Amino acid sequence: AVIWNNYVETTRLMLHTADERFERIADRTGQQLHNLFVPVAMTVDLLAWQQLATATALEERLNSLSYLREALATAKHLSALFIGYNDGDFFLLRTLPVNSPLRPVFDVPEPARYLAQSVERDDAGAVTGTFLFYDAHLNLLRRDDRPDYVFDPRDRPWYRLARDRPDRIYTEPYLFFTTREVGATLARRAATGAAVVGADLTLQEISTVLAVSRFLPDAQLALFDDRYQVIAYPEPDRLLYQVKGQAPRLALLSELHEPALTTLERDLRDPEQRSTRLYPEGFTLDIAGRAWRGQVKTLITQDGKPLYLALFVPQSELLADAVRIRNQSVLIAATLVLLALPITWLLAGRIAGHLKSLVNETAQIRHFQFQEPIAVRSIITEVNQLARAMALMKSTIRRFLDISAALAAEQNFDHLLDRVLAETLALAQADAGLLLLVSDDERELQPAAARLRNEANPVTATQFAMLPLTDPAPHPLIQAMQATAPQVRPLTVSEPLADYLAPLTGALTERASQLIIVPLRNRQEEPVGVLALLKSQAVDAKGVSAELLAFIAALSGTSAVSIENQRLLHAQKNLFEAFIRLLADAIDAKSPYTGGHCARVPELTKLLARAACASQDEPFHDFSLNAAEWEELHIACWLHDCGKITTPEYVVDKATKLETIHDRIHEVRMRFEVLKRDAEIVCWRQIAAGGDAISLQADLQAQWRALDEEFAFIARCNQGGEFMSAEQIAQVRQVAERTWLRTLDDRLGLSHEELARKECLPAQPLPVVEPLLADKPEHRFARGPQDRIEPDNLWGFQLDVPEWLYDRGELHSLCVSRGTLTGEERYKINEHIVQTIIMLSRLPFPKPLRRVPEIAGGHHEKMDGTGYPKRLHREQMSIPARMMAIADIFEALTAIDRPYKSGKTLSEALQIMARMRDEQHIDAALFELFLRSGVYRQYAEGFLQPGQIDEVRVEDYLAANRKTALPVEQKRNVAQQ
Repeated sequence: AVIWNNYVETTRLMLHTADERFERIADRTGQQLHNLFVPVAMTVDLLAWQQLATATALEERLNSLSYLREALATAKHLSALFIGYNDGDFFLLRTLPVNSPLRPVFDVPEPARYLAQSVERDDAGAVTGTFLFYDAHLNLLRRDDRPDYVFDPRDRPWYRLARDRPDRIYTEPYLFFTTREVGATLARRAATGAAVVGADLTLQEISTVLAVSRFLPDAQLALFDDRYQVIAYPEPDRLLYQVKGQAPRLALLSELHEPALTTLERDLRDPEQRSTRLYPEGFTLDIAGRAWRGQVKTLITQDGKPLYLALFVPQSELLADAVRIRNQSVLIAATLVLLALPITWLLAGRIAGHLKSLVNETAQIRHFQFQEPIAVRSIITEVNQLARAMALMKSTIRRFLDISAALAAEQNFDHLLDRVLAETLALAQADAGLLLLVSDDERELQPAAARLRNEANPVTATQFAMLPLTDPAPHPLIQAMQATAPQVRPLTVSEPLADYLAPLTGALTERASQLIIVPLRNRQEEPVGVLALLKSQAVDAKGVSAELLAFIAALSGTSAVSIENQRLLHAQKNLFEAFIRLLADAIDAKSPYTGGHCARVPELTKLLARAACASQDEPFHDFSLNAAEWEELHIACWLHDCGKITTPEYVVDKATKLETIHDRIHEVRMRFEVLKRDAEIVCWRQIAAGGDAISLQADLQAQWRALDEEFAFIARCNQGGEFMSAEQIAQVRQVAERTWLRTLDDRLGLSHEELARKECLPAQPLPVVEPLLADKPEHRFARGPQDRIEPDNLWGFQLDVPEWLYDRGELHSLCVSRGTLTGEERYKINEHIVQTIIMLSRLPFPKPLRRVPEIAGGHHEKMDGTGYPKRLHREQMSIPARMMAIADIFEALTAIDRPYKSGKTLSEALQIMARMRDEQHIDAALFELFLRSGVYRQYAEGFLQPGQIDEVRVEDYLAANRKTALPVEQKRNVAQQ
């Protein structure tokens, strides 16, 4: 009876364990579905905002190939990314793996790794189909014209659904026509509304997960939908079902010809049976005399539609070990009965009692009840061993579940710390505990959690002081944190820690006599904190003490959680990278005059950084960058001009002195026209009054010539192409003294802000004599508190802030001596680096990336401390920051997309930079490395026009301390970068 009862209980435990394994398989499958869909959904969302959505021709769409390739590489399960346009055009990029079934169909070249498919429709309705094959580096291998490729995306369900909805749509899983893979399509309307973007996602990975999860040979696992179509199966080649003369389709459950799955489909189609099969608990099916244990789990997909996971295992295989144990137990029992019947009679009662206790313990384990310890003691060695093994199993399971639960709640860090401390106290039977962690800035040891085991008298971490790590005489807890092993010491009145732990000891009803201190270390064996436990009884060195210390030493987490955390970190990095590129693309797209600056500066900076790492010469022979520092440099490069997002476009693009939202030279021209008409009217009036017509006409022509010359002079000044001398400025002011008669109210039709600026002076009665050019109060824009940078600002900026936010006075603008920008506008242009530092300083960069604001924000500083915005000297700047300054200048000098200059040749740019080196604007050692390593030429070959790459003799630019100054025009070009 005992053996049978043990068999029954073991059977129940195994069935329960199987149900739990089913749960884990379902959770893993659901998580895999989530992991497949989420990155693809994010990719579709980002693609909806890309410039590809507004491209109108194939050549323009091909400019987005690199972005699409990176998106396909990031989401490994993406089959294709595509976009359908409202005019019927279509563009798609798909991967071509080595084993792709498309290769023989399209006669794909062997090196090809990507296929771009394009459909273009002209106004007459003619269709042009094109296939383009690329290798892994997007080099074009072949271009095929495909007259038969007339695909119209507007006829596809995904296009029609996504066009009329603001959010993403998901198709039901189906069989891809081209690749014969099972997958789904995600799509959404582009931000402009002119197209629908989409992605094809393969679900092959789910079949792989099910294959790995098949823990018994005859186990059946299948993922299916409401129509009983099988979406994933451990043997994916059985997913396709084809009847002769018909197109292939997804197989139904019954078409897999597996008895359990066939029976399940039959029961699900029966309304009376369906609810019992979809019940979350396990059930048993009897099919042809064979019992099957099974469950059907409902998985909710991203669009809220359910999928179903069926799991069936032959009960004979599942309980094989239980049957074997039962048979062995029967055989052993029979042998013992025959050999030792008298002893059996004497010991049967005690053994049965012990076994019954162990059976009860098994029931408690089955119900996840771990509170009571196993206290079975027997004179039979095997029973004792079984009891100890069950006790160890019970303790191990409890510890595992507690650690897993605590780590699973890591998003709420405070609860995690409190849970860890509470479980540790319970296991050690300690009375109180305190957990301290190193602060983020590594300056303090901060109390993070404190509690009593019974919580009768609550204690909080705020009752304990922070401990400075930089103190010359470190606190005992800091000393203990530096140790490599736990410490156990008596807690006496003379103990140095007694005063610090007073909030805990004072809350205890019994005096604490023992103190356990355990240092906490991360994966790099760096100290991250310390755990202090108080006990009111002596620690048993052979029992709980050693086990407790070993448990706490391993408390950092399980390997599975670490792997998942690394995966999460990797996904977050990819997302962060996408946002960085998105912001940089937005900045470059904001103004046609900055072009690809944000993309080119990172390439040049990295070239120089690699050269520094490879150099064996002073001062770079010790310079190197680890993986985290390369990532830090990469992010800083891409975000070095993120502050430009706040710079008004008209200031960035300003090409003339009077230009604001429009060029006010047109208003000035109209005033000259008014003066010319006024002169003509006066002439004709005098002729009508009897004056000499010939003389008056001659005077009129003379006045017109003078006005034309004056306007031409003002127009030349407006262009800002030449340096304005004092005589020219005086001439501008002389022309401004001319007057014209205004007869209309200049306060009509204004915005409320401009009207408020005009109302600082009372309106004059009409008509009003106006100067031809003037600096008026309404031209000045007050600088608000949000636009001011105080001398003692948080970021250490040292700026000469103009009084006005903008001064658009006509004379003020025209009298700018160099360039087209006023002092206020020049400040606004330079302010982008201020905003860059402020924006990046507010981002919560992790420790390896904390120098991103310093690197990104230092590229306008100069080695002599006269730079912008902090006036740092060379010694105050990191090497990467000095590298970026060189990269930023060289890119600006050679760029061909600036409104105020043409791109310099290599020799011209290096000549200017050599003079800047001599004037201590850039780092001399880095500039020499820039020249000797050939970085300048590497960059030129990739980004400059052929006409810019001229002959360069490096020796001509290596001489230091030359006393030549930069010409005015060159200084202006560099300053406007």
